[in-house]
Amino acid sequence: MQYIGINHRGEPWAAVVADSRVFPLAPVGEFWADAAGWQDKSVSLTSGTSQPDGGGWLGRGSVTEVPLVPASARVICVGLNYKAHAAEGSYKDQELPPYPTLFGRWTASLSVGNVPVPVPSGEAGLDWEGEVAAYIGRRVESADEAEASGAVFGYSTFNDLTARRAQKLTTQWTLGKNGDLTGPLGPLVSRDDVGDLRDGLQVRTRVNGTEVQNGNTRDMIFSVPAIISLISQTLTLHPGDVIATGTPEGVGYARTPQWLLQPGDTVEVEIDRLGTLTTPVGDISLRGRA
Repeated sequence: MQYIGINHRGEPWAAVVADSRVFPLAPVGEFWADAAGWQDKSVSLTSGTSQPDGGGWLGRGSVTEVPLVPASARVICVGLNYKAHAAEGSYKDQELPPYPTLFGRWTASLSVGNVPVPVPSGEAGLDWEGEVAAYIGRRVESADEAEASGAVFGYSTFNDLTARRAQKLTTQWTLGKNGDLTGPLGPLVSRDDVGDLRDGLQVRTRVNGTEVQNGNTRDMIFSVPAIISLISQTLTLHPGDVIATGTPEGVGYARTPQWLLQPGDTVEVEIDRLGTLTTPVGDISLRGRA
């Protein structure tokens, strides 16, 4: 089952996707309050046995897509979570860390596919980081890994577009990871249709058609259940929270010479079973449209 967020009736709604059509299910907050229930209703809806109150099927091209994430959500990102990427970054000649590097994104930085992303002023360009995002479907508090695994509702493509100059000004990454519109998300695909990331999904990123990343989720240092379990020991996760699981090797800043995204470039993140997320890069005039 595949879901997107759309602007509907003057607010963000969750919608189920079937081919080139979407059916609005409920406002985003109501959807995440009972994600499992809406998944059951979506199965009936797409099979033609029921029709919740949403106004009927709409052409996907006729709606404006928005992130399927409540404004109150925590977006927690994992840095350096693939062995080869850790080696090309901060852990080139060091032992891998015992715990994942975690940082936050504000929901205001999120976007969706095909929305132009501005290069912030003062930056030589943006860096790509194709990855899988995991969505929490139920409350998680002090969970073990088995419970944490069952709390995942689904996954999507994600591009953690990064302003490297700002990121490296200090040891904290917040500024460089929260540029306007720099967190595009693809459609959410239910966990049942994706399976366990430890079984391996290929993660590929292309810039203007040239492949720059090609990794596999089997190479993650920390699994999604381990990450969720760790986070839940300190803070309670809620439905609609997002865990961005890290990126494979091949980022632009680690190349010689460095290769960063410029206005006019197009970056694509393609992940098995999740589809392709396409993001055009624009100039500073796009700032403030988040």
